Amino acid sequence: MVAERMGWPRGSTPLSPVIQLTTTPPLALPGTRGTFAAMYSTNQFRIFSGGPADRILSRPRRLLQEGRIEEAEASYRTALELQPDLRATWTECFALIRHAGRHAEALAFAERAAGQFGGDDALATTLRGAALVELGRFREGLECLDEAARKDPDSGLVWHEAGYAAWRLGELSRALMALDRAFALEPHGGTLHLRGLVLRQAGRYLAAEVAFEGAAQAAEFPPQRERAEGEIRITRRYAAFPGSRPETLPPMRRWFAETGSVPLTGHAGESATDATLAAGVTSLSGDLGWQFTVLVALDAWPGWYDLAKDLGIPVSDGYPQDPTAVPIVAARHPAAVRDWERHAVQPRERGRGLSLALHQPPEFTPADLTGHLIGPIPHGLDPAFAVEAAQHPEGLLRDRALTNVRHSAVG
Repeated sequence: MVAERMGWPRGSTPLSPVIQLTTTPPLALPGTRGTFAAMYSTNQFRIFSGGPADRILSRPRRLLQEGRIEEAEASYRTALELQPDLRATWTECFALIRHAGRHAEALAFAERAAGQFGGDDALATTLRGAALVELGRFREGLECLDEAARKDPDSGLVWHEAGYAAWRLGELSRALMALDRAFALEPHGGTLHLRGLVLRQAGRYLAAEVAFEGAAQAAEFPPQRERAEGEIRITRRYAAFPGSRPETLPPMRRWFAETGSVPLTGHAGESATDATLAAGVTSLSGDLGWQFTVLVALDAWPGWYDLAKDLGIPVSDGYPQDPTAVPIVAARHPAAVRDWERHAVQPRERGRGLSLALHQPPEFTPADLTGHLIGPIPHGLDPAFAVEAAQHPEGLLRDRALTNVRHSAVG
């Protein structure tokens, strides 16, 4: 997800889709790490009358809520066979296909909707435009959505999707105008959320935070609220760089803003060596008074013993059982570590110690402390910003116990 937001790998979009053609309950679909795991309710867009839809769609919606995605899709398709003129079924089944990343199939599904309702139907045109956007055909998709807006100018759904398409094209003013129109027609938490993303990309961090706060307050389900609250934290980290839009920030600054991970490097130029990065950990620990009790080495790099000696702690290959321990869980290359995600988040879950990656793949779960971000640009140490990032109230190390009064040095 973060890799896509920052432009890695090459060809990925700057930020992930915001899709509101969705089912009543929030859910996480497979393959949607780059999209909204917390979906918003189709019911909030006035695309069908309640009674018949609620009856025929109760089963697929329940299956979605239970995470039984394949069964839910089969149930939607059965509903389409039984009552093909029910627009909500088309919309929600389309959303399921779209969120699963099956964008070519979503376009074919939209064409089926046009066959059912007619080529001039606004909803079918909206679905087609949304599918085209997901296929990277942004201009064509936006033109399709403009056509849908002419057919049904009072549809909040159409204007929401038009705003999303304009955002993907980088036309931020146009995106905001469309989203304002969508919200005026049909107040919707998903529209507020997307508005926050557009405002943040424009560098309007305070306004973006207000939009995300509105989305959190409007959330129907906990995952929606948690998603909005996460975006608030990201926005506050971006606000540490006033006057800068996200895409203008150096990669390590943007990595911090997107993830909260503390970067050891940042200055362009000669790349810091592994030994230099380890020395940077020692220096940062001294500057901030961190006192670890053990270094948990997740790989066999000999440099871990040198780092442990500098920190005055032993080396272990397993997580300490002592609940008062303050470990530094370290990997040279997370991609080579089995169950990296579990190791990376364990200190966060316990609220003690931190995880360290010397060479962090941007598509992997971020460590609390990052050396190099794997990519095309080498970086040297940036100790001043590392101190600042480690103390940021919205960083990954907020409220983390990083000292232990029972700490004893190891010679």
